[in-house]
Amino acid sequence: MVRANGAVSLRELARVVQTSEVTVRRDVRALEAEGLLDRRHGGAVLPGGFTRESGFPQKSHLATAEKTAIADLAAGLVDEGEAVVVGAGTTTQELARRLARVPGLTVVTNSLLVAQALAHANRVEVVMTGGTLRGSNYALVGSGAEQSLQGLRVSRAFLSGSGLTAERGLSTSNMLSASVDRALVQAAAEVVVLADHTKLGTDTMFQTVPTDVITRLVTDEPPPHDDRALTELQALADQGVQITVAGPGAGAGAVGGEGGPAGPGRQQPRLGGPSAARGGEDGLPLPGPRRNHPHQPGAGPGATLRGSMPLTDQPGGRVADLAPRRR
Repeated sequence: MVRANGAVSLRELARVVQTSEVTVRRDVRALEAEGLLDRRHGGAVLPGGFTRESGFPQKSHLATAEKTAIADLAAGLVDEGEAVVVGAGTTTQELARRLARVPGLTVVTNSLLVAQALAHANRVEVVMTGGTLRGSNYALVGSGAEQSLQGLRVSRAFLSGSGLTAERGLSTSNMLSASVDRALVQAAAEVVVLADHTKLGTDTMFQTVPTDVITRLVTDEPPPHDDRALTELQALADQGVQITVAGPGAGAGAVGGEGGPAGPGRQQPRLGGPSAARGGEDGLPLPGPRRNHPHQPGAGPGATLRGSMPLTDQPGGRVADLAPRRR
Protein backbone atom coordinates (compact mmCIF):
# COMPACT_ATOMS: atom_id res chain seq x y z
CA MET A 1 0.00 0.00 0.00
CA VAL A 2 2.86 2.40 0.74
CA ARG A 3 4.49 1.65 -2.60
CA ALA A 4 1.20 2.26 -4.40
CA ASN A 5 0.13 5.40 -2.54
CA GLY A 6 3.36 6.87 -1.17
CA ALA A 7 1.94 6.86 2.35
CA VAL A 8 -0.70 5.19 4.49
CA SER A 9 -2.33 5.94 7.83
CA LEU A 10 -2.37 3.43 10.67
CA ARG A 11 -6.15 3.70 10.78
CA GLU A 12 -6.48 2.78 7.11
CA LEU A 13 -4.04 -0.12 7.49
CA ALA A 14 -5.97 -1.46 10.46
CA ARG A 15 -9.21 -1.28 8.48
CA VAL A 16 -7.79 -3.04 5.43
CA VAL A 17 -6.13 -5.91 7.31
CA GLN A 18 -8.95 -6.04 9.89
CA THR A 19 -6.82 -5.82 12.99
CA SER A 20 -6.11 -3.28 15.74
CA GLU A 21 -4.01 -0.15 15.35
CA VAL A 22 -1.79 -1.46 18.14
CA THR A 23 -0.92 -4.49 16.04
CA VAL A 24 -0.40 -2.37 12.93
CA ARG A 25 1.86 0.01 14.83
CA ARG A 26 4.03 -2.92 16.00
CA ASP A 27 4.27 -4.31 12.48
CA VAL A 28 5.13 -0.93 11.00
CA ARG A 29 7.89 -0.57 13.57
CA ALA A 30 9.30 -3.92 12.44
CA LEU A 31 9.14 -2.90 8.78
CA GLU A 32 10.96 0.33 9.62
CA ALA A 33 13.73 -1.68 11.29
CA GLU A 34 14.17 -3.52 7.99
CA GLY A 35 14.43 -0.23 6.11
CA LEU A 36 11.20 -0.76 4.16
CA LEU A 37 9.23 2.13 5.70
CA ASP A 38 9.67 5.38 7.56
CA ARG A 39 7.21 5.88 10.40
CA ARG A 40 5.40 9.18 10.65
CA HIS A 41 2.86 10.51 13.12
CA GLY A 42 -0.25 8.41 12.51
CA GLY A 43 1.13 6.50 9.55
CA ALA A 44 4.04 5.39 7.41
CA VAL A 45 5.75 6.64 4.24
CA LEU A 46 8.31 5.44 1.75
CA PRO A 47 11.90 5.83 2.94
CA GLY A 48 14.42 8.09 1.25
CA GLY A 49 14.71 11.56 -0.21
CA PHE A 50 11.18 11.62 -1.65
CA THR A 51 9.80 12.13 1.86
CA ARG A 52 12.26 14.73 3.11
CA GLU A 53 11.18 18.33 3.46
CA SER A 54 13.42 21.34 3.88
CA GLY A 55 12.91 23.40 7.01
CA PHE A 56 11.96 27.08 7.07
CA PRO A 57 15.55 28.42 7.28
CA GLN A 58 16.46 26.59 4.07
CA LYS A 59 13.27 27.51 2.21
CA SER A 60 13.43 31.17 3.15
CA HIS A 61 16.65 31.61 1.14
CA LEU A 62 15.38 29.90 -2.04
CA ALA A 63 14.06 31.92 -5.01
CA THR A 64 13.57 35.04 -2.88
CA ALA A 65 13.23 37.45 -5.82
CA GLU A 66 10.69 35.17 -7.49
CA LYS A 67 8.64 34.86 -4.30
CA THR A 68 8.59 38.64 -3.95
CA ALA A 69 7.32 39.09 -7.51
CA ILE A 70 4.66 36.42 -7.02
CA ALA A 71 3.49 37.96 -3.74
CA ASP A 72 3.24 41.42 -5.34
CA LEU A 73 0.88 40.12 -8.02
CA ALA A 74 -1.15 37.86 -5.75
CA ALA A 75 -1.85 40.74 -3.37
CA GLY A 76 -3.53 42.57 -6.26
CA LEU A 77 -6.19 39.85 -6.39
CA VAL A 78 -7.52 40.84 -2.95
CA ASP A 79 -10.11 43.58 -2.55
CA GLU A 80 -10.94 45.69 0.48
CA GLY A 81 -13.25 44.04 2.98
CA GLU A 82 -12.68 40.49 1.74
CA ALA A 83 -12.23 37.37 3.85
CA VAL A 84 -9.50 35.00 2.68
CA VAL A 85 -7.51 32.05 3.98
CA VAL A 86 -3.73 31.99 3.68
CA GLY A 87 -1.80 28.76 4.14
CA ALA A 88 1.68 28.19 5.50
CA GLY A 89 4.84 28.79 3.47
CA THR A 90 7.55 31.29 2.71
CA THR A 91 5.73 32.61 -0.37
CA THR A 92 2.47 33.08 1.52
CA GLN A 93 4.43 34.87 4.24
CA GLU A 94 5.57 37.36 1.59
CA LEU A 95 1.96 37.72 0.49
CA ALA A 96 0.86 38.42 4.06
CA ARG A 97 3.29 41.33 4.33
CA ARG A 98 1.52 42.96 1.39
CA LEU A 99 -1.97 42.13 2.62
CA ALA A 100 -1.24 44.22 5.71
CA ARG A 101 -2.03 47.26 3.54
CA VAL A 102 -5.52 46.07 2.48
CA PRO A 103 -8.14 47.75 4.70
CA GLY A 104 -11.05 45.80 6.13
CA LEU A 105 -9.46 42.45 5.33
CA THR A 106 -10.05 39.27 7.36
CA VAL A 107 -7.33 36.63 7.08
CA VAL A 108 -7.78 33.09 8.38
CA THR A 109 -4.50 31.20 8.68
CA ASN A 110 -2.78 28.27 10.34
CA SER A 111 0.64 29.90 9.93
CA LEU A 112 2.36 31.73 12.76
CA LEU A 113 4.55 33.52 10.22
CA VAL A 114 1.52 34.82 8.29
CA ALA A 115 -0.10 35.95 11.55
CA GLN A 116 3.12 37.67 12.62
CA ALA A 117 3.34 39.55 9.30
CA LEU A 118 -0.20 40.87 9.87
CA ALA A 119 0.04 41.42 13.63
CA HIS A 120 0.51 45.19 13.43
CA ALA A 121 -1.86 45.87 10.52
CA ASN A 122 -4.40 48.36 11.86
CA ARG A 123 -7.38 47.39 9.72
CA VAL A 124 -6.77 43.67 9.16
CA GLU A 125 -8.38 41.05 11.36
CA VAL A 126 -6.42 37.83 11.81
CA VAL A 127 -8.17 34.58 12.74
CA MET A 128 -5.94 31.64 13.64
CA THR A 129 -6.86 27.99 13.59
CA GLY A 130 -6.24 25.76 16.56
CA GLY A 131 -4.00 22.72 16.30
CA THR A 132 -0.55 21.43 17.14
CA LEU A 133 2.51 23.51 16.24
CA ARG A 134 4.74 22.00 13.57
CA GLY A 135 8.08 23.63 14.24
CA SER A 136 9.72 23.10 10.85
CA ASN A 137 7.37 25.54 9.13
CA TYR A 138 5.72 27.30 12.10
CA ALA A 139 2.27 26.01 11.14
CA LEU A 140 -0.62 24.64 13.18
CA VAL A 141 -1.66 21.17 12.04
CA GLY A 142 -3.70 18.21 13.21
CA SER A 143 -7.34 17.61 13.99
CA GLY A 144 -7.63 20.83 16.02
CA ALA A 145 -6.68 22.91 12.99
CA GLU A 146 -9.00 21.00 10.68
CA GLN A 147 -11.99 21.14 13.02
CA SER A 148 -11.64 24.89 13.50
CA LEU A 149 -12.13 25.34 9.75
CA GLN A 150 -15.43 23.45 9.58
CA GLY A 151 -18.33 25.66 8.56
CA LEU A 152 -15.99 28.44 7.37
CA ARG A 153 -16.60 30.11 4.00
CA VAL A 154 -14.33 32.75 2.42
CA SER A 155 -13.85 34.17 -1.07
CA ARG A 156 -10.52 32.52 -1.85
CA ALA A 157 -7.62 30.55 -0.48
CA PHE A 158 -3.95 31.31 -1.13
CA LEU A 159 -1.79 28.21 -0.85
CA SER A 160 1.76 27.16 -1.56
CA GLY A 161 3.36 23.73 -1.49
CA SER A 162 6.39 21.62 -2.33
CA GLY A 163 5.47 20.72 -5.90
CA LEU A 164 2.96 21.37 -8.68
CA THR A 165 2.13 19.21 -11.69
CA ALA A 166 -0.74 19.21 -14.16
CA GLU A 167 -1.34 15.53 -13.41
CA ARG A 168 -1.73 15.72 -9.62
CA GLY A 169 -1.98 19.40 -8.83
CA LEU A 170 -0.38 20.87 -5.71
CA SER A 171 1.39 18.54 -3.32
CA THR A 172 3.51 18.64 -0.18
CA SER A 173 5.93 16.35 1.64
CA ASN A 174 4.13 16.22 4.97
CA MET A 175 0.94 14.30 5.71
CA LEU A 176 -0.34 16.63 8.44
CA SER A 177 0.31 19.79 6.43
CA ALA A 178 -1.48 18.29 3.44
CA SER A 179 -4.53 17.47 5.51
CA VAL A 180 -4.85 21.04 6.84
CA ASP A 181 -4.32 22.51 3.36
CA ARG A 182 -7.21 20.37 2.08
CA ALA A 183 -9.40 21.78 4.85
CA LEU A 184 -8.38 25.32 3.85
CA VAL A 185 -9.39 24.58 0.27
CA GLN A 186 -12.81 23.34 1.38
CA ALA A 187 -13.44 26.72 3.02
CA ALA A 188 -12.82 28.78 -0.13
CA ALA A 189 -14.86 29.57 -3.23
CA GLU A 190 -11.66 29.94 -5.30
CA VAL A 191 -8.16 28.54 -4.89
CA VAL A 192 -5.05 30.52 -5.84
CA VAL A 193 -1.75 28.63 -5.84
CA LEU A 194 1.49 30.54 -5.37
CA ALA A 195 4.44 28.57 -6.73
CA ASP A 196 7.75 29.69 -8.20
CA HIS A 197 9.09 27.94 -11.30
CA THR A 198 11.36 25.60 -9.29
CA LYS A 199 8.23 23.79 -8.05
CA LEU A 200 6.71 23.27 -11.50
CA GLY A 201 6.95 19.64 -12.56
CA THR A 202 7.92 18.52 -9.05
CA ASP A 203 5.68 15.84 -7.57
CA THR A 204 5.81 15.22 -3.83
CA MET A 205 4.08 12.71 -1.63
CA PHE A 206 0.77 14.13 -0.49
CA GLN A 207 -1.70 15.76 -2.84
CA THR A 208 -3.32 18.87 -1.38
CA VAL A 209 -5.18 20.50 -4.29
CA PRO A 210 -6.15 18.55 -7.43
CA THR A 211 -5.62 20.43 -10.67
CA ASP A 212 -9.34 20.74 -11.41
CA VAL A 213 -9.83 22.60 -8.11
CA ILE A 214 -7.11 25.20 -8.76
CA THR A 215 -8.63 28.46 -10.02
CA ARG A 216 -5.42 30.39 -10.64
CA LEU A 217 -1.67 29.87 -10.49
CA VAL A 218 0.59 32.85 -9.82
CA THR A 219 4.17 32.01 -10.72
CA ASP A 220 7.32 33.56 -12.16
CA GLU A 221 8.74 33.26 -15.64
CA PRO A 222 10.81 30.07 -16.00
CA PRO A 223 14.25 30.38 -17.59
CA PRO A 224 14.19 29.69 -21.36
CA HIS A 225 16.10 26.43 -20.91
CA ASP A 226 13.70 25.06 -18.27
CA ASP A 227 11.64 22.87 -20.58
CA ARG A 228 10.04 20.99 -17.70
CA ALA A 229 8.56 24.12 -16.14
CA LEU A 230 7.43 25.54 -19.50
CA THR A 231 5.76 22.26 -20.44
CA GLU A 232 4.04 22.05 -17.08
CA LEU A 233 2.70 25.60 -17.40
CA GLN A 234 1.16 24.81 -20.76
CA ALA A 235 -0.34 21.57 -19.44
CA LEU A 236 -1.91 23.44 -16.53
CA ALA A 237 -3.33 26.06 -18.90
CA ASP A 238 -4.75 23.32 -21.11
CA GLN A 239 -6.64 22.02 -18.08
CA GLY A 240 -8.28 25.39 -17.50
CA VAL A 241 -6.07 26.87 -14.79
CA GLN A 242 -5.73 30.65 -15.13
CA ILE A 243 -2.00 31.30 -15.10
CA THR A 244 -0.47 34.65 -14.22
CA VAL A 245 3.25 34.83 -14.87
CA ALA A 246 5.33 37.50 -13.18
CA GLY A 247 8.15 38.46 -15.48
CA PRO A 248 11.59 38.83 -14.03
CA GLY A 249 10.87 42.57 -14.23
CA ALA A 250 8.91 42.34 -11.01
CA GLY A 251 12.17 41.07 -9.78
CA ALA A 252 14.28 41.32 -12.94
CA GLY A 253 12.91 41.59 -16.63
CA ALA A 254 9.36 41.27 -17.97
CA VAL A 255 6.84 39.11 -19.73
CA GLY A 256 4.06 40.94 -21.48
CA GLY A 257 1.04 40.34 -23.61
CA GLU A 258 1.05 41.47 -27.21
CA GLY A 259 3.28 44.49 -27.35
CA GLY A 260 4.43 43.90 -23.76
CA PRO A 261 8.12 44.31 -23.11
CA ALA A 262 10.40 41.38 -22.77
CA GLY A 263 13.32 41.43 -20.40
CA PRO A 264 16.64 42.57 -21.82
CA GLY A 265 18.17 39.76 -23.80
CA ARG A 266 15.32 37.40 -22.84
CA GLN A 267 13.04 35.60 -25.27
CA GLN A 268 9.43 35.30 -24.19
CA PRO A 269 8.28 31.72 -23.70
CA ARG A 270 5.77 30.65 -26.35
CA LEU A 271 2.99 29.38 -24.13
CA GLY A 272 -0.58 28.93 -25.24
CA GLY A 273 0.18 29.30 -28.96
CA PRO A 274 0.59 32.47 -31.00
CA SER A 275 -2.73 33.95 -29.91
CA ALA A 276 -2.41 33.22 -26.20
CA ALA A 277 -1.25 36.66 -25.13
CA ARG A 278 -3.65 38.72 -27.21
CA GLY A 279 -6.80 36.55 -27.11
CA GLY A 280 -8.54 34.56 -29.80
CA GLU A 281 -8.97 35.31 -33.48
CA ASP A 282 -9.29 39.01 -34.34
CA GLY A 283 -8.04 39.90 -30.86
CA LEU A 284 -11.21 38.77 -29.08
CA PRO A 285 -10.84 37.57 -25.49
CA LEU A 286 -10.34 33.85 -25.20
CA PRO A 287 -13.07 31.90 -23.41
CA GLY A 288 -12.72 31.73 -19.65
CA PRO A 289 -11.84 28.60 -17.72
CA ARG A 290 -14.29 25.79 -17.06
CA ARG A 291 -15.24 27.20 -13.66
CA ASN A 292 -17.87 29.84 -12.97
CA HIS A 293 -16.57 32.77 -10.95
CA PRO A 294 -19.25 35.13 -9.71
CA HIS A 295 -16.64 37.73 -8.83
CA GLN A 296 -13.55 38.62 -10.81
CA PRO A 297 -11.08 40.14 -8.37
CA GLY A 298 -9.30 43.36 -9.11
CA ALA A 299 -5.87 42.93 -10.59
CA GLY A 300 -2.77 44.22 -8.94
CA PRO A 301 -0.22 46.53 -10.47
CA GLY A 302 1.03 45.18 -13.76
CA ALA A 303 -1.60 42.45 -14.04
CA THR A 304 -3.50 41.64 -17.21
CA LEU A 305 -6.60 39.55 -16.62
CA ARG A 306 -8.26 37.61 -19.43
CA GLY A 307 -10.95 39.69 -21.08
CA SER A 308 -9.94 42.93 -19.37
CA MET A 309 -7.85 45.93 -20.23
CA PRO A 310 -4.31 46.07 -18.78
CA LEU A 311 -4.07 48.04 -15.58
CA THR A 312 -1.30 50.40 -14.61
CA ASP A 313 2.05 48.78 -15.31
CA GLN A 314 4.32 48.01 -12.42
CA PRO A 315 7.73 49.53 -13.14
CA GLY A 316 9.90 47.02 -14.95
CA GLY A 317 7.39 44.20 -15.14
CA ARG A 318 4.13 42.85 -16.50
CA VAL A 319 2.32 39.57 -16.42
CA ALA A 320 0.61 37.53 -19.07
CA ASP A 321 -2.28 35.14 -18.57
CA LEU A 322 -1.78 31.90 -20.43
CA ALA A 323 -4.75 30.62 -22.41
CA PRO A 324 -5.45 26.95 -22.99
CA ARG A 325 -4.86 25.58 -26.45
CA ARG A 326 -8.00 23.49 -26.31
CA ARG A 327 -11.27 23.22 -24.43
